[in-house]
Amino acid sequence: MKTGNNFNERCYAVLKRVPKGKVITYKSIAKKLKSKGYRAVGKAMNKNPYSPKVPCHRVVNSDGRLGGYAGGINKKIKILEKEGVEIKNGKVDLKKYGYKL
Repeated sequence: MKTGNNFNERCYAVLKRVPKGKVITYKSIAKKLKSKGYRAVGKAMNKNPYSPKVPCHRVVNSDGRLGGYAGGINKKIKILEKEGVEIKNGKVDLKKYGYKL
């Protein structure tokens, strides 16, 4: 990964810390970076050149909905389920699977 203060790179640095079997929200990443740019975090995930090393599939909406994924939502579901994250009605239980920074 590149170093520096580029917003996307800082998003990726935070996301690298999220382990298999856990998810984090766009909002949590933005807050960690002292930003309210939740959508900017989403754009960074969409442009992630380091996947799967930087696991953008582990980022979800604040209400547990899956959000988007450059590889398609079905692929995101498959990867998360393979990592042990349960998805019910298109949502992840953040109390059970949410990663706290």
